[in-house]
Amino acid sequence: MEVPVVSLSVLLAAAPSPEPGGSLGEAAEQAGNAAGWVEENWSTWLSTGLRILLIVAVAITLRYLIRRALTNLIERMNRSAQAVEGTALGGLLVNAERRRQRSEAIGSVLRSVASFVIMGTAALMVLGAFKINLAPLLASAGVAGVALGFGARNLVTDFLSGVFMILEDQYGVGDTVDAGVASGEVIEVGLRVTKLRGDNGEIWYVRNGEVKRIGNLSQGWSTAGVDVTVRPTENLQHVREAIATAADAMTKEEPWSERLWGPVEVLGLDAVLLDSMTVRVTAKTMPGKALGVERELRWRIKQALDDAGIRMVGTLPLQTEGESAADPTAAMAAPSAYASATSPQSLATTPIPPPNLSK
Repeated sequence: MEVPVVSLSVLLAAAPSPEPGGSLGEAAEQAGNAAGWVEENWSTWLSTGLRILLIVAVAITLRYLIRRALTNLIERMNRSAQAVEGTALGGLLVNAERRRQRSEAIGSVLRSVASFVIMGTAALMVLGAFKINLAPLLASAGVAGVALGFGARNLVTDFLSGVFMILEDQYGVGDTVDAGVASGEVIEVGLRVTKLRGDNGEIWYVRNGEVKRIGNLSQGWSTAGVDVTVRPTENLQHVREAIATAADAMTKEEPWSERLWGPVEVLGLDAVLLDSMTVRVTAKTMPGKALGVERELRWRIKQALDDAGIRMVGTLPLQTEGESAADPTAAMAAPSAYASATSPQSLATTPIPPPNLSK
C-alpha cells in the first residue's frame, strides 16, 4: 500500500487562515467601551473639577478680603491713637506703643484664626467633592487634638491667657506692674510671654499662664504718701504751716504742676509716741509718678522745717550762739595700763607659778 506524499504547499493551502478582522474588532470594541465610559463620566469629572476650583477660589478670595479688612481696621485704630496722642491731653491718656502692640497682637490672632477656619473648611469640602469618607479623618483629628491638648496644656494655657489679657487690656507697654512672680516695667507684651524690666535693669520673662494676679500701678492715678516724723514737743500748727507752704510752692512749679492731680493734703497725726510723732502727707499724682513726687516732697518739707526751726527726730538739738559743741571724748575714760598683757604693770601683777617639787 502506497502512502501519498503531500507537499508543504498543499498543507498550507488546506490550513484555515486567521481572520484579520478579529484583533481589529476587539480593539474597536475596547475603544468603544472606553469612549462610552468617558462619555458617561465626563460630566461628573467636569462638575467635580469646577466644584473644586470654585471652592478654592472662594476660599482664597474670602481669606484675602477678611485679612485685608482686619489689617485696615488695625491701621485705623493706630492712626486714631496717634491723632489723640498729638493733642495736649493725649499724651496722658494714650500710650501709642502700647496701643500699637495691643492692636497688632489682636490683629495677628484674628487673621490666624480666620485663615485656619477658612482654609480648613475648604480642604474638607474638597475632600468631600472626591467622595472621600471624612468620618475616620475627623475622628483621627479629634484624637490627635486631644493628645496635643494634654501634651501642650501649658502652652495652650499661656496662649489663651495672653489672648484674654490683651482683649481685656489688663496692662500694656510702659505700665509698671506687680505680677506676683516678678515686678517691673512692661517692655513687651506677647501672646505667650510678657517681658518686664526690673528696678535693677534685669529683664523678667513671665509666662502669661503663670500669672495668677496682676497689680497695675500705671492705670488711673497714683498716690504719693510722705510720713514726717518730728519731736513730740513741736507745735503742730507750725508743722502744718511749714508743710503747706512747701506743698503750695511745689504745685506752682513745673513739672510738678502737671504730675500733681490734686492738692497736697496734710491728713494729720498718723502716730504719737513718747519720743516722736508722725504727720501723714498725701497727694494724688499721675500714674507711675508717685515715687518722684514723694522724693521731691520730702526734699521740700525738710527744707521748710529747717527754715522754720522745727527739728525732726534724729537730728542734732539746736545750739545757741557762742555755745561750743561739747567734746565727745570728754566722758571717755583713759585707757588702762592693765588692758595690755605685755605691759610692765600686767607682768608685775602676774602670779608666780609654784615650784615643781616632783624633780
